[in-house]
Amino acid sequence: MVSASSDGPLAPTRLSAMQWVRRIGNVTNLTTPLGLVVARIGRAEIRRGPRGLLLAEGYRLSFPVAGAFTVGDVVLTGSTFAERLRVTPRLLEHEERHSWQYLCCLGLPFYPVYVVMMGWSVLRTGDRAARHAFERHAGLAAGGYPDRPVIPLPTQLRRAGSRLRRALRWPSVGGR
Repeated sequence: MVSASSDGPLAPTRLSAMQWVRRIGNVTNLTTPLGLVVARIGRAEIRRGPRGLLLAEGYRLSFPVAGAFTVGDVVLTGSTFAERLRVTPRLLEHEERHSWQYLCCLGLPFYPVYVVMMGWSVLRTGDRAARHAFERHAGLAAGGYPDRPVIPLPTQLRRAGSRLRRALRWPSVGGR
């Protein structure tokens, strides 16, 4: 189920005392077991990685839309981590910070908090990560996210209202 790797920055490393705390906490709060289930459902190949992370490569589901994502101590990608690190060399640092956020949120409460922060970021910048507190803490650049300027709230609310009105328009009957 979980294999070991010996390739450079992806090689398993000896865990520090704090990484053991994170590992035990994320197993106890059920996020790492959930991550293993998600990896299995997505038919990913799981292996041990650095800093106590479990790397799941070849994830085949289309959700979530991300180059990589973390559930507990499990980091998943649809490609390989060698490919991801060529594009985003500090990706595992970014994802490890998310694994700490799972621990700090006591596990599953991470998800509603994450979604609310994503909505806030979209509202403020039009981007799901630029003003997302978890993504900023994990390091936007390390995760491959661009920083975007804050758009004044009245401007964003007008834009959102316009999009909503367009989305709610019914097609005219008889071409009128």
